Amino acid sequence: MPTIYDFTVTRTSGERFPLYQYEGKPVLIVNTASKCKYTHQFDDIQKLYDEYKDQGLQIIGFPCNQFAEQEPGSSAEAESFCQINYGVKFPMFAKLDVNGETAHPLYDFLKKSGPFAGFDESDIQAKLLKLMVADKAPEWLHGDAIKWNFTKFLIDAEGQVVRRFEPVAPMDEIKASIQELL
Repeated sequence: MPTIYDFTVTRTSGERFPLYQYEGKPVLIVNTASKCKYTHQFDDIQKLYDEYKDQGLQIIGFPCNQFAEQEPGSSAEAESFCQINYGVKFPMFAKLDVNGETAHPLYDFLKKSGPFAGFDESDIQAKLLKLMVADKAPEWLHGDAIKWNFTKFLIDAEGQVVRRFEPVAPMDEIKASIQELL
């Protein structure tokens, strides 16, 4: 059975990084953008990292420019932005695509292993996200495509997707799921 450990990604420096280096540790994977309405989530994600890194949690970010061109700069610029503006200390990797024919194979695996559960029509934030996707990225509205920046995948110590969190998921929910893995 495939795991995230079967994939190699690229650091902002251009160096290849095999994800098997995270074997045995829970990982939170997030696609990011510096000009997104959800960019403020860097604060909460960094707090999760600070709180749980000593218990083994790894968080890795992948800048993506597929949603309304909200990450127009280079990978290094995206990494620098996160560090300067949000004090991000968890690893940020090179920009990649998460959807379509040019999607990184890691994201194809993540979407297949953690399919989209649908928009919670009872949640106003989820409704607003759905409207934004329909307006700005309608090609990603249906199916298991990543809907927007700051979609998160929680991976267990065996490299399997435990849960997918949409950008509007409450941070308390993500924190509780992390605690269950630790």
